Amino acid sequence: MGHSRGVFSGIVALALVSASLFAAPVHAAPRGGVECSVTSGRELERAMPEQVGLDPAKLAEALQFADSRNRLNVQVFRHNCLVGEGPRNEETGNVAWNIWSVTKSVVSLLTGIASDQGKLAIDAPIDRYLPPGLGDAAHRAITVENLLTETSGMKVGVLTEGITAVIPVDPHSAVQALAVELTNPPGTTFSYSQRNVDLLSYVIELAVGEPLQDFAQRELFGPLGIAGEDYYWARDRSGFTYGYAHLLMPPNNLAKIGLLVANDGRWGAERVISDDYLRKARTPSPQNRCYGYLFWVGADCAESPDFLPPDTFFMSGLALQNVFFMPELDLMVMWTGAFGNITEHGARGVIAHPEELPHEFFRRLFAAFTDTPVPVAEPYVEPPLEFEASKLFDAEILLAVFGIGKGAYPGCTVFNCLDQPLAPPFASIPPGCAILVCLGDDPRTPGIKTVE
Repeated sequence: MGHSRGVFSGIVALALVSASLFAAPVHAAPRGGVECSVTSGRELERAMPEQVGLDPAKLAEALQFADSRNRLNVQVFRHNCLVGEGPRNEETGNVAWNIWSVTKSVVSLLTGIASDQGKLAIDAPIDRYLPPGLGDAAHRAITVENLLTETSGMKVGVLTEGITAVIPVDPHSAVQALAVELTNPPGTTFSYSQRNVDLLSYVIELAVGEPLQDFAQRELFGPLGIAGEDYYWARDRSGFTYGYAHLLMPPNNLAKIGLLVANDGRWGAERVISDDYLRKARTPSPQNRCYGYLFWVGADCAESPDFLPPDTFFMSGLALQNVFFMPELDLMVMWTGAFGNITEHGARGVIAHPEELPHEFFRRLFAAFTDTPVPVAEPYVEPPLEFEASKLFDAEILLAVFGIGKGAYPGCTVFNCLDQPLAPPFASIPPGCAILVCLGDDPRTPGIKTVE
């Protein structure tokens, strides 16, 4: 599970890192160039590539390469300036797109904000926040930090955990998580569980005393100028927000979240999240050198090429939704799309070897640097295929949704959960939204409607 080229590298949010990660990152200072300010307006500050130490022609070559590989939106930032955009950005930038497991990193940010406010203790067992009688003692002993580091010990079946949200039929994903078998003692082993993060979303909601999305809009999205009607964040049939995926957000808004993280939690003069929390978030856990608090960390981890700076960390989602951070270079790259990596092994290779596309893109992007020494990388060489599809499925987790088997939570089925009525499937999905994207002219369809 914790291997840098693990089986989940293309299916879920995938991400060692040098000792410098344990300190606040040191951003490269502009050398006679410009530095931009973040803004809550719709238009982010731009600069010409040569103003930030990049060769325009070589940057354009990297962006054209990304466009040829199913990157629907690409944004390159240096010194907070937007200096490179993909050729389809104008048509895709305001469209709400499923960022898949990048959602996990957003949940991490909300955890940090709740912690900063003294409403949530990172080291506390979730027993402190759960209603009395919900879950057994073993599950209630899981700590908030266990959920952040994916070390809850929950059994994993990546596709079977996720497919019932895509359909969607989950009665109450967090309650379902409390019945998932613990195959390892909490805090001992990294295991990439989807239900793990759904449970964390529920715990945050209980800790702050309001719906997660209300908290997120006021404390995170609002200060960045991200309006509530811009995005859609899926809920289960009990009305609780999924944490592992299904935040459909326009790339132009996701870039703002990236800039917040790149600026160590500060948005202009406002402190949104503490730099102390973000330092911990990008510090690898003892159980996985490539994973922090729902962020992937380090070069040569998951789809992160091995020649990137050692202080690299990133958000990662299915089909290569990514936000890459390289503090040493004061560089951030955000992109969305639908896979696009080239492989000799067909569909299995697309899933197992997503690192090919980032490798080839950053090899080209690094060739554009004119003011800072950067590695010169060799072309990507695909490693032998190691892929076990059986690990993606777990019938027990799937049957539990219907109240069947030992993985089912007592009294929680697709018809009723803990004596609470459930919304019909698809009832909460706004017009035009279908799994991947929100499209259409209906005013209720999420997306950025106007640009200032």
